[in-house]
Amino acid sequence: MKQLLISTGNRHKTEEIRSMLGEGWTVTDLTAYPEIAPAEETGDTFDANARLKALHLSEALPDLLVLSDDSGLEVDALGGAPGVISARYAGVGATDADNREKLKQALRERMVTGEGPPFTGRFRCCMVLASGGKELGIFNGAVEGTLLLEEEGEGGFGYDSLFVPEGHVQSFGVLPSEVKNGLSHRARALAQVKEWLQSHD
Repeated sequence: MKQLLISTGNRHKTEEIRSMLGEGWTVTDLTAYPEIAPAEETGDTFDANARLKALHLSEALPDLLVLSDDSGLEVDALGGAPGVISARYAGVGATDADNREKLKQALRERMVTGEGPPFTGRFRCCMVLASGGKELGIFNGAVEGTLLLEEEGEGGFGYDSLFVPEGHVQSFGVLPSEVKNGLSHRARALAQVKEWLQSHD
């Protein structure tokens, strides 16, 4: 069975990727390597941070195939925020609930100035494959949609309960995981990763 190490400690992300990759892969993540400190995300783009994470882990474990993922939410009315700081929008150590609360507050403030709704935005994902400390490929995916002012559903994670993907009327927090996994930003990037892996098997 082929092995893939995901550069994340986020079990939701690992499960999502494991489910999308399907059979034939053993997927592990940073929780299996507690001695390796996560890379500092100092880049100002998703691509830069995904590269940093992939190369950091690949240099530490050169014999393994590494996949990093940097993703987040961009809201047009907020100038692209939360963007690369999506996971820590409400501050370092913030929970998903804290981040959602800050986003809802920011959108309500925009309404006071006469903007929206609807508030448009997108989830964006960049994935980088690396091995032996070298980058093998970079893959991008995005899904457009609108933002809700109140959470809908309890599925998914992050900002899922506030995001309604284009072509749907329910949030990612309500849509079944098989639907989300077919159209999400991560699914779109991972489809390219799978294609690359199959062509380099």
